[in-house]
Amino acid sequence: MNRPFFYQVRKFYNKSILLLIFLLSFIACVPFFFIVFFVFQKGLGVLNLSFFTQLPPTPDENYGGLANGMVGSLKIVGLACLLGVPWALFLGVFLSEKPQHKIAQSLRFVVDLSISVPSIVIGIFVYSFLVSLFGFSAYAGSFALLMILIPIVAKSTEEILKMIPHHIREAGLALGIPKWKVIFRIILPGTLTMLLSGVILALARIAGETAPLLFTALGNHFFSKSLGEPTATLPVQIYEFSKSGFPNLENMAWGGALVLISFVFLINFGIRFFLFLLRSRNLS
Repeated sequence: MNRPFFYQVRKFYNKSILLLIFLLSFIACVPFFFIVFFVFQKGLGVLNLSFFTQLPPTPDENYGGLANGMVGSLKIVGLACLLGVPWALFLGVFLSEKPQHKIAQSLRFVVDLSISVPSIVIGIFVYSFLVSLFGFSAYAGSFALLMILIPIVAKSTEEILKMIPHHIREAGLALGIPKWKVIFRIILPGTLTMLLSGVILALARIAGETAPLLFTALGNHFFSKSLGEPTATLPVQIYEFSKSGFPNLENMAWGGALVLISFVFLINFGIRFFLFLLRSRNLS
């Protein structure tokens, strides 16, 4: 007799909690929206064709761009992702599928510890054993970013794969499918969207890193001819120009910050849109 009453109470409680979660999420996003709006307001007026095609200006010039920093960042971040993402995914799979293995327990401790290490410490570490021997280079910068990327992707991969019910793995094994095929043909494709979200999170993290690149790639006022020499990067140029004290260079820094934020947004939404199209095609 009281079932409709309790049903209404539970329904009201459910909607209240959802509304509270929405409000708290919105409040958490408000500072981010203000930051993005401020960066757009400051940097949008600087963006033009020369900003993407020319070298940085001198303090007394009112034209120029950050083309060398954009190209350098693409090379360093791209190399770090190319070398680090496959290893990080394999590491995450190993930690998830062999949780009680002694090697997995040791690696999990190293991964958890590496995530909490400040990026400047990683930059000093790479400088001490790599840059001190071979000099500043894009390779050293990529290696430093790779050390930041691998723990993030590996940990997110492990946690994502833990959410997959065990009966899915058991169903594949019951059909006589080898365990490695169950993982790479069933588990990983089924979690592709979430895995890519972890990769995008790590990409956004390393794309804005400045401290490790100051100790490894250093910087360059021109285009680098090879990966084995000092290379300009967008975060380092933003840092240097923001504290220069010259209005034209400070405006360039705001424009670079806007480009960096836009790059992360485009990568994020671009991959998600591609996955949406791929999923729609498979369903049809």
